[in-house]
Amino acid sequence: MHPIFGQLRRLALYLAAWIPLAALLAYLLSVTGRISFEEALTLAVPLCLVYAFVCLAAWYPCRVTPIDQTPLDRLLMTHASAAVIRALLWALVAWALAWLLASNVAEFRGLNVRVERELPVLFGAGVLLYSLSVFFFYVLLALEASREAEARVLQASMLARDAELRALKAQVNPHFLFNSLNSISALTTSDPQKAREMCILLGDFLRRTLGLGAKQSISLDEEMSLIRAFLAVEKIRFGSRIQMVEHIEKDACSVPLPPLLLQPLVENAVVHGIANLVEGGTIRVRATCANGDLAVTIENSFEPNAPPRRRSGMGLANVRQRLEARYGTRAKFGANAVGDLFHVTLTLPIEREEPAQ
Repeated sequence: MHPIFGQLRRLALYLAAWIPLAALLAYLLSVTGRISFEEALTLAVPLCLVYAFVCLAAWYPCRVTPIDQTPLDRLLMTHASAAVIRALLWALVAWALAWLLASNVAEFRGLNVRVERELPVLFGAGVLLYSLSVFFFYVLLALEASREAEARVLQASMLARDAELRALKAQVNPHFLFNSLNSISALTTSDPQKAREMCILLGDFLRRTLGLGAKQSISLDEEMSLIRAFLAVEKIRFGSRIQMVEHIEKDACSVPLPPLLLQPLVENAVVHGIANLVEGGTIRVRATCANGDLAVTIENSFEPNAPPRRRSGMGLANVRQRLEARYGTRAKFGANAVGDLFHVTLTLPIEREEPAQ
């Protein structure tokens, strides 16, 4: 669609821009003294109104002859011929209008004869005005191309971010599954019944996570439910050595967050913390809402003097990268040890999901 006709406001502004051009044309026609300014203004206003719509047609040749892709000779020939033809027709319309005024209004007697002497001025003004419209539309096309390029860059950035998020999210279940299968393998010889029970709970957990691949967000309440299912699997191996205490504000339960964002942190607390303690330990999860942010803290007991386990450390890195990819600098992530307690704190902006229509 023509950019000027696309919005009524644009058309009004475009026509308003021709008002000073009409006044300037009237001055040029009257400067020789053969035509009074009142007569020239009577001619210039309808002429400029007609020519304003004629010049709108310059949009189409500008579109089919882009400056950066069209040879210079073809570019000049296309617009020069269009300018000459339209200027000649405009001068002819001016003469016809002057003839009508001279024939029907006594105050304009002989106007057509006087206008004939000003036809070169009208022709030159017509060529200039059409050339200005060509320049104007090339500027519009350049702005449109710039906006499209920005939109493509933004879309590519969003696609890259989505791909990164999917890749990071895809790491979570295989990592947990690898750890669980190692535990099941160890139990098959020492306690086959527990190994069977662990397989059943593991299958239930994986079934619950099947539909998460297509979801961008789930509520904190759903995430906590998945964490409880995960701990049910781990308790087969560790029994009462694992305890979890939850302090979740009521307002925080419905806050959306990326699926399986907290589960790797709880898994990290089990693998690197509770697993090294003979007497076991407690995992505490706190979630509060304040100033438009959701703050979550996961705290677990650990043995500071225990030798480091040979793990990839994927849990913390995965969560940090997912936060950066999803929220950029709006999210914060921190991990530190104080005495025999390890704290992981993350803060993310609350993005309320709109209800489905």
